[in-house]
Amino acid sequence: MDFSVLQNEDVISTLLYGFKFTITVTVLSIIGGILIGTPLAMMRLSSNKFLSNIAKFYVDFFRGVPLIQVIFIFYFLLPKYFDFQYDTYYGPLFSSVVTFAIFEAAFFSEIVRSGIQSVSKGQVNAGYALGFTYGQTMSNVILPQAFRNMLPILLTQSIVLFQDVSLVYVISAPDFVGNANTLANTYGSETKATFYLLVAVIYFCISFALSCLVKRLHQKIAIIR
Repeated sequence: MDFSVLQNEDVISTLLYGFKFTITVTVLSIIGGILIGTPLAMMRLSSNKFLSNIAKFYVDFFRGVPLIQVIFIFYFLLPKYFDFQYDTYYGPLFSSVVTFAIFEAAFFSEIVRSGIQSVSKGQVNAGYALGFTYGQTMSNVILPQAFRNMLPILLTQSIVLFQDVSLVYVISAPDFVGNANTLANTYGSETKATFYLLVAVIYFCISFALSCLVKRLHQKIAIIR
């Protein structure tokens, strides 16, 4: 292994560029996934069979389709309707965020649904007793408690999402893994182990730190309960 290559400013700049891309996709996908997944969860719990079945189909479909296939579909179909593909950064960024937000929404939906169901029905009745509508009861009474209960699980799924974002290298997106792979091929076989080890260590450190945070959150929530 040749660690001297990491002293090159261009190498560091390229790696940071890829890391920024990975973090951007992860954060935006988490936000998008929760924004899509929360209404889906409420639809699943709705007494309206039509809405419930639509949400169930959505969840079952995306949980049953390989993620890599979804990436290919959105990456190659979106450019036919949007001109984002011509930019080497924002094309893959747009496609990646849309792909992961829509895909992860199916998983976040189930997490949110279980979180809502973890709140006692007495809380719902209390909301109605205060004169709240269904929407007001959910937003003011149920969801705040539900999100507190499911925060550790949401964070766990976010860790999985952070790791899954590395798959975008197959569409030549300038993510952390993709840029590291490009550098490894550019600087020769002696540096490949260096770049791959660096990526593995950084992914492990971030994932391990977040996992420790999840454990602490579990303990705090258990104490509150």
